[in-house]
Amino acid sequence: MKFHGVAALAAGAALMVSAAAAQAGEVFGGLYGHGLGTKQSQEGGVDGMVGYRTDKIDALWWLGNPSVHIMGSVNSNVPTDFVAAGFDWRFNFTADRKWYVRPGIGFAYNTGKADVGNAFTPGLSPAEMNRRLHISQTRIDFGTHYLFEPELALGYQINPKWTAELSYVHLSNGQITHHGVNQGLDDIGLRVAYRFGAY
Repeated sequence: MKFHGVAALAAGAALMVSAAAAQAGEVFGGLYGHGLGTKQSQEGGVDGMVGYRTDKIDALWWLGNPSVHIMGSVNSNVPTDFVAAGFDWRFNFTADRKWYVRPGIGFAYNTGKADVGNAFTPGLSPAEMNRRLHISQTRIDFGTHYLFEPELALGYQINPKWTAELSYVHLSNGQITHHGVNQGLDDIGLRVAYRFGAY
């Protein structure tokens, strides 16, 4: 694993949270199906995700007062783990403010396979061809370790402290790096969040 990349992203995310100087926030955790709804489901397993989200940041009014999130994910089956940091926004759509949607966007660093290469490139040794074929059949080729992290959640406010969310998290390089290799990842799951500080 390239821990220097994970450490750099985690340190940057920590600085973002410190700069936010939030008076309240949430911790959250959940379980996700790994690669659900995509052709890239060969890795399998369950992703356990935990994270922290600040309160709305008034100083970022020009971005619509987003929250800042930091999260990490560990897969139960293969070493395709990731850390991510970014912004998200809560939009209530019922009068009692219990139901809401929460879109978000961030950047992630993953420890999965990246830029594996074509198994049928001329001149490859049989061993290298077999290695690449095996990876293509069992692992996702992300193209790069640095990815975009869009997400969307449908949430319900259980009480002033607890919320539950049906959540979708996507990892992708957006076809902008490594010759268009971009198999990506779609995670779908449930998470709960606990709020501390003022409501």
